[in-house]
Amino acid sequence: MIPLTKTIFLPKPRGFCAGVIRAIDIVDIALERLGRPVYVRKEIVHNRFVVDRLAARGAVFVESLDEVPDGAITIFSAHGVAPHVWEEARARKLRIIDATCPLVTKVHIEVIRYARQNYSIILIGHRNHDEVIGTLGEAPNAVHLVSSAADVDALENVQADRVIYVTQTTLSLDDTQAIVERLKQRFPAIVSPPSSDICYATQNRQTAVKVLAEKADLILVVGAQNSSNSNRLVEVARNAGTAAYLIATARDISGEWLEGCFSVGVTAGASAPEILVLEVLENLRLLGFTRVEELEIIGEDVHFPLPAPLDKFDRVVS
Repeated sequence: MIPLTKTIFLPKPRGFCAGVIRAIDIVDIALERLGRPVYVRKEIVHNRFVVDRLAARGAVFVESLDEVPDGAITIFSAHGVAPHVWEEARARKLRIIDATCPLVTKVHIEVIRYARQNYSIILIGHRNHDEVIGTLGEAPNAVHLVSSAADVDALENVQADRVIYVTQTTLSLDDTQAIVERLKQRFPAIVSPPSSDICYATQNRQTAVKVLAEKADLILVVGAQNSSNSNRLVEVARNAGTAAYLIATARDISGEWLEGCFSVGVTAGASAPEILVLEVLENLRLLGFTRVEELEIIGEDVHFPLPAPLDKFDRVVS
């Protein structure tokens, strides 16, 4: 009997999205043009490997602007910030470069617009996520946060005839749809956002995982524990009936997961670099998965321009 060849299914798209590429490029270019140090508020994207690489080049990551010297070059992460953070930065005369993903900015603009029109705004998202904290800050008195259908049932002080919903950009399409359906049941007049707030990359990677789930015995998602979109990929795979695990690096792979598996799908969250995927492939090859089949599922050609301040600041001597 001829033994079955153990196969890795590798989907496209996977890994970095346009917003993550832009954010990382902003830090790299700022270091190159302006010199070190460059301060970055929070993780530029949710991936430790990326943060450590930029730190080695001279980026200083801080949790709060209190840690930044007055007048220093400071980059806001891809997840966006609340208005009070901008106000503090201006008061400190910090030289700000905004790396907020344009798709997150789109949600902020929607919140500001409808708050000015006196709407109740329902934000679907995870309470402690950096993106949600920034979005809530745009109109804290108008925004109600929900993370589940049960949260919708518990909502109070919502104007039933003047209400809109927006979403965190990195959620699961399926889970979000269940919440939206419950919102529409409770508030029939609720307004949907002009276009989906869930980012194109999140949607595409979730679609790819559903394809993987039909082919693979097991799915490994490369991404950080605090990466919302990476966690959602694991959920999508499991909801499709396929075992799935989130791994930060190849070292996290457990041999027990691979017992009885002849095919493994390997993908990556939108903030995970390809080098980590390649390390996973090498680890699996050593474990007998010698065949790699790439799956072209959805094409992506989205690019976001860099912010103007990179061209305006003078070089800082290190």
